[in-house]
Amino acid sequence: MNTVTLTDNRTGKTYEFPILEPTIGPDVIDVRSLYKETGMFTYDPGFTSTASCSSAITYIDGDLGELRYRGYDISDLATKKSYLDVCYLLLNEKLPSECERAAFDQELRKRAFVHEGLKGLFNAFPDRAHPMAMMSSAVSALSTFYYEHLSVKTDDETQIMARRIIAKIPTLAAFTHRRSLGIPYIYPDIERSFTENFLYMMRAYPGENLEVRDVEIRALDTIFTLHADHEQNASTSTVRCVASTGAHPYAALSAGINALWGRAHGGANESVIAQLELIGSVENVDAFIARVKDPNDDFKLMGFGHRVYKNFDPRAKILKKLLDELKDDLGVNNNLLAIAHRIEQIALNDDYFIQRRLYPNIDFYTGLILTALKIPKSMFTIIFVIGRCVGWIAQWIELKNDKEIKISRPRQRYIGEKSRNL
Repeated sequence: MNTVTLTDNRTGKTYEFPILEPTIGPDVIDVRSLYKETGMFTYDPGFTSTASCSSAITYIDGDLGELRYRGYDISDLATKKSYLDVCYLLLNEKLPSECERAAFDQELRKRAFVHEGLKGLFNAFPDRAHPMAMMSSAVSALSTFYYEHLSVKTDDETQIMARRIIAKIPTLAAFTHRRSLGIPYIYPDIERSFTENFLYMMRAYPGENLEVRDVEIRALDTIFTLHADHEQNASTSTVRCVASTGAHPYAALSAGINALWGRAHGGANESVIAQLELIGSVENVDAFIARVKDPNDDFKLMGFGHRVYKNFDPRAKILKKLLDELKDDLGVNNNLLAIAHRIEQIALNDDYFIQRRLYPNIDFYTGLILTALKIPKSMFTIIFVIGRCVGWIAQWIELKNDKEIKISRPRQRYIGEKSRNL
């Protein structure tokens, strides 16, 4: 086994730590024995250089702009497979056969209905409650209806738990929207597919046989696929952290929803559209770009740059192409599109953005497509939740089966007072 040697310059003493090799990507220094051997901790704010687990779900190469689920390139999955195919892949480590996909689809349709008692929970929320707050509460409340999932033991029990929450998330999401408008809740239609059903529950009125266009289903299904998982990001790490305590899986998901709500994470797509609306017209773009470059101005351009990707976000490439293909059929707002296009041109050709690797990310294009689908900004992050739920569950399952996992407990560098007397 390869090792790395650490020398303490204070004492001259050396220590060796194993180097663990991944299937692909950077090697990892195993520092689990560091404190025991040296009496020291590592210091890594934001965990930018720390691997918290071993995972076989998602691989990202930020420098090359590469994203893979279970080894499959995201561009292939997003253009050749459906979101349900991706869900099955993340849960079962393989793509489904036609028979498996049909059975999986039918099971999710039947599990999409929620307990009638949950309507009372939604009705208790104030009229102006944010959908993400309602969503987090509703998912947490599901743990009271399915308390037995606190102790899932077999693979079959795990799959039931996973499929149940994946199926119900779109229904709860649609309920948050309808509660905010004060209009009747719409139950799932068992004759409709996963993505179509969500749009139906968002838009329909009781007794209405609403038609949802294929182009809309395709666009939203692609967005779900692109959001399905993204390695150990803030919300996924939150799910794993809470899950490591032995909490109910739905409680762990609720915590992930709260983490996703942040504007630096899942809430960024909402901010993109708000900023495009603030800019107002193409003529104003240059002035806002000047503000971005001004070191004395704290204005930031939303939808550009990424914590991991130092190249073009591969998901953004897919959505840009999709947006170009479907903008007319979807009815994308021409003014917002023109503003976005002007900003994009500047960012891809201006040295300020190029040197800082501030390329358009997935949020930049997602907002435009969701706006065309007539989904309000307050629901943008909810869309993220629907897509990401399967990734969180897959990560929960992986953690549950990992014999090396311990309760998450980062250490600290204490910088307070040494001792005080009263």
